[in-house]
Amino acid sequence: MYNGLNLSLGNLSRLSHAKTRSISPENFTGAKGQGGMATEGTGAACARDLGRGWKISPSVAIEAGQTFELADIEGPGAIQQIWMTPTGHWRHSILRIYWDGEESPSVETPVGDFFCMGWCRYAQVNSLAVCVNPGSAFNCYWEMPFRKRCRITFENIAQEKMVLYYQINYTLTEVPEDAGYFHAQFRRVNPLPYKDVYTILDGVRGHGHYVGTYMAWQVNNTGWWGEGEIKFYMDGDREWPTICGTGTEDYFCGSYNFDRDGRYTEFCSAYAGLPQVIRPDGTYQSQQRFGLYRWHIMDPIRFEQDLRVTIQALGWRSGQRYLPNQDDMASVAFWYQAEPHAAFPALPDRDALEVI
Repeated sequence: MYNGLNLSLGNLSRLSHAKTRSISPENFTGAKGQGGMATEGTGAACARDLGRGWKISPSVAIEAGQTFELADIEGPGAIQQIWMTPTGHWRHSILRIYWDGEESPSVETPVGDFFCMGWCRYAQVNSLAVCVNPGSAFNCYWEMPFRKRCRITFENIAQEKMVLYYQINYTLTEVPEDAGYFHAQFRRVNPLPYKDVYTILDGVRGHGHYVGTYMAWQVNNTGWWGEGEIKFYMDGDREWPTICGTGTEDYFCGSYNFDRDGRYTEFCSAYAGLPQVIRPDGTYQSQQRFGLYRWHIMDPIRFEQDLRVTIQALGWRSGQRYLPNQDDMASVAFWYQAEPHAAFPALPDRDALEVI
């Protein structure tokens, strides 16, 4: 029987007994008939002439060092959409998601990088999985099924208080036996050691499929920087991968340096994009920075036992020779798998996360 998951335009007309719910500061639990009842909150002073029901609690303030629980949902069900607009330094706000009572998170990443904003500066993103809209509206459409429980937290590791508006839309319904759990993992190396390859993901064990890559890439050399190949090692691959790309811009579904008329050209599409190019300004903004995404929605990369993903930072030097670059590279890998998952590497501390 159709349960309301995996909606598309092709089956949007099909009726379901799934229950739609939503969590926000106006309904912290998502309970039916409990929205807009707040008597105190960040909007209370503004609503002093109007009273209860008039936008009294539209947001939350999260103090420095505080972890705030955005959601604690009893399943089965699935997260269907997340919207939020956080203030502050987006690398210093850490989003974590835990499935079915697990102690270690399946999602652990700075909020900016999760929403393709790794450089802590706005750029519009228009894709199927992630949209970033004016003025700083983060939207995620990854489907996230769970069977027993979903818990979402938001940690402010900055030294200043921040404010968060958010809405988490979900459904309560049966989850198919073959539905995997959503995972997202952040990594950063600054700078990449000479002749090292950058690891996007490693240590994955189990059965699943890889569905996306976001990269925030600062180039520390002049010239073109994207000759490097992405490689997917799966199910026992050791020295040589099963999948080997032909170049960085090729993997992100562009070509020839993303160059039109001698200039990097930003673009967004349903499955891939270069939404952000931060150009040097001649004074203090000295390095070129790029934000790129690639969603494997139509071409997920399936694995049965294990997965490792790497990419080379490769430019040019004299004599038409490749140059291994030493760049500032950060990424978020997105995948689904059966639980349990292997432990994530420790998240970098505040100074190692900072965009400087």
